[in-house]
Amino acid sequence: MSARTATAARTVLPAVAMTAVSMVLTLAVVVMWLGTTMPWPVALVVGLGIDGGWLATLAYERRLAAQGDHSRLVTGVGWFFGLVASAVLVAHALTAESSAGAWLAVAWLPIAAKALWLVHGLWERTALTPAALDAIAGIQQEARDEAAVARARLRAEAATEETRLTAVTEAGARVARVQARTADTLAGAWSTLAKARDGEDTGRALTSVTSRVTPNVTPSWALPVWGPSEPVAALESTPALTDTDLEWIVTNIIDTEAQKGRSVSYREVATLFRAAGHSASEVRLRAAWKRVVA
Repeated sequence: MSARTATAARTVLPAVAMTAVSMVLTLAVVVMWLGTTMPWPVALVVGLGIDGGWLATLAYERRLAAQGDHSRLVTGVGWFFGLVASAVLVAHALTAESSAGAWLAVAWLPIAAKALWLVHGLWERTALTPAALDAIAGIQQEARDEAAVARARLRAEAATEETRLTAVTEAGARVARVQARTADTLAGAWSTLAKARDGEDTGRALTSVTSRVTPNVTPSWALPVWGPSEPVAALESTPALTDTDLEWIVTNIIDTEAQKGRSVSYREVATLFRAAGHSASEVRLRAAWKRVVA
């Protein structure tokens, strides 16, 4: 027996059993109840008529259901015979001198039988083949698998992003700590430089040392600028000056200043040399100055 047949048997057998019991009870009640007022063959015919009408409409309903059709008229007639059978049982219970409760307890069986046939009809209209059920189960399983994979992917991406953010935050904290220590160190060095420049004794000491190197020059101990720098335009490349050119330029600077009544030191010569737009290394410029002075 296939799974579909077994499932159909589970819904149709209770309906068949309930229908058979209801027909037997209806026939018995009609014969006992009407047998006292009319010949029993007549009562038997009445009972068989109720059961026969009910059975005929039920058979026609099942035929239409097998064809995929439905008739409200036939269904209504079937319910009418079921209600008549229940009404007969209820009337007999109410007029019975004994066991009225027992007869009332079984008076609902015809209605229950019709309800079971209704359930069986609903099952037939919604039943699916095993292949269709397997396909639906496969689709549902595939959807569950995809959902599980998507959830796992989202959890993995969330964990990766959390790790990345943690690493970036820790690196940023380390950079901030290094910058803070560097700023403290620079601030301390700046404070030391400021004290060295502003101190009276330190200034005199620096002046006494510098005066031996650059006579008649008072040094200006200005601190370097500490702040953002701006890029400067690249200098155009010019041919390097020869030693003769350097000597000539230095001689020209000294003579020019001498005409003004000033004697210049090397630092002043270097300043004027570069202010005039010339370029040379400190070693070569100092050597040229020494040769000119000598």
